[in-house]
Amino acid sequence: MITIRRATSDDAATVHRLIRGLAEHQDQGWGVTVSVDDLKRMLARPEVGYLIAERDGHPIGYVSWLQRIGFWSGQDYLHLDDLYVTGTERGNGVGEQLMRAIAEAADGKVIRWEVAEANAGAHRFYERIGATLISKKIGRWQPK
Repeated sequence: MITIRRATSDDAATVHRLIRGLAEHQDQGWGVTVSVDDLKRMLARPEVGYLIAERDGHPIGYVSWLQRIGFWSGQDYLHLDDLYVTGTERGNGVGEQLMRAIAEAADGKVIRWEVAEANAGAHRFYERIGATLISKKIGRWQPK
């Protein structure tokens, strides 16, 4: 049986392992620089949301988000940061359960996210659950 629960600061080490799992799955393990202590602080923040999917008490996936406000709409929305399901659990409905759980947490708010253009599997998944995908370039700038 799969259960989905909200992560707390006490889950920081588990959250770290899951984030590393996603990064390694995407061949981007080098990009994870957050520490377990950083995650403890982050998970305590009210605008941060993180749900862990577990099978028999073992973590098998997660969805994370930040609550933000849209200046055009004047409304709060959820910015989905990551959706990840471990390799052996993919195709078993865990991703859809996590998306339904974030929809419940959104309480009617819009949920927005980015997905890589090359990630065709994710495109199919999101479209299958009824999401609309809009092409948009993402800018990134880190001034020195």
